[in-house]
Amino acid sequence: MSRLKEILEKLSNAHGVSGYENNVRQMIEDEIRPYVDDVRTDKLGNLIATRNGGSPKIMLAAHMDEIGLMVKYVDDKGFIYFTTTGGWFNQTLLSQRMILHTGNGQVYGVIGSKPPHVMKEEDKKKPVKAEDMFIDIGATSRDDAQKMGVMAGTPITSDMEFRSLGRDLVTGKALDDRGGCAVLIEAMRQIKEVKATIHAVFTVQEEVGLKGGRTSAFGLDPDVALVSEVTFAGDHPGIEKKDSALEIGKGPAITVSDAEGDGIIVPENVLRWLKQAAEANNIPYQLKVGASGQTDASIIHLTREGIPTGVISTPSRYIHTPVTVISMGDLEKSAQLIVKAVESVDRFF
Repeated sequence: MSRLKEILEKLSNAHGVSGYENNVRQMIEDEIRPYVDDVRTDKLGNLIATRNGGSPKIMLAAHMDEIGLMVKYVDDKGFIYFTTTGGWFNQTLLSQRMILHTGNGQVYGVIGSKPPHVMKEEDKKKPVKAEDMFIDIGATSRDDAQKMGVMAGTPITSDMEFRSLGRDLVTGKALDDRGGCAVLIEAMRQIKEVKATIHAVFTVQEEVGLKGGRTSAFGLDPDVALVSEVTFAGDHPGIEKKDSALEIGKGPAITVSDAEGDGIIVPENVLRWLKQAAEANNIPYQLKVGASGQTDASIIHLTREGIPTGVISTPSRYIHTPVTVISMGDLEKSAQLIVKAVESVDRFF
């Protein structure tokens, strides 16, 4: 198994819903410390790993948090009702096994709902809403659940482990954006002597409002930024090429714009920089023009008087589910593209 795959598996299996990234942050710090001069955690919880140098000052960013749930209410019989943290498609929640992260340790549960046997015919045709689901942890009462450590505010993540599929594909939870985090660690390992100052930033709370990207960019005030992400591919049944022309196995995606311009329209000089870095080093790439979805780049590029920002994403299938699929080859090429871009930054900034 490659070093990159080992890191990805470790990060995918780690648990860190938005606002509760401590465990993931410690893993990343342990992995990246040998490749930088300084590591610190800022007030919001962003991990900032710096390789000292001169000008320009580059910010590389990937978010640590994953989508999850939070306990809202425990009823008299010990069943748990929850809110969603980040963007879930409700149908992917039902019948999942979950982990509740309590002060007493991990508690396992399953997401249930009214069985179809007792539904009216018209209700069977409708998707079950998250508000009509609950989590069964085997408790017999509210007091029993509390003795297990479960209470309002307890964070919840999917109980799903990383696995290899055919070819070079892998599947796991939280690959958005632990895949991007693994890419940044690998890129920092590969980057050799450069004159620039490099800040590798692993941000918090991206899934709930791009919060860590906003504060870290303001504090660092870089000359240019690159965001390492995953994005959705259009190479599987149920999605048309006009909605996403990206394919797994065809290399990283360089964003031109996302969210129909409500997110980021990448500056021409940044696009030229990234495309030339790829072409000069025979790295295959795809161009992304997105109609929906945003990344930390959406807020980084609007910080202070504006920061030129680009996005390099690994195409994925089934994004924002516990069974996201990506190609290790694409992930490796994403890291290579960041390395070559950083090493050629003086030509553009």
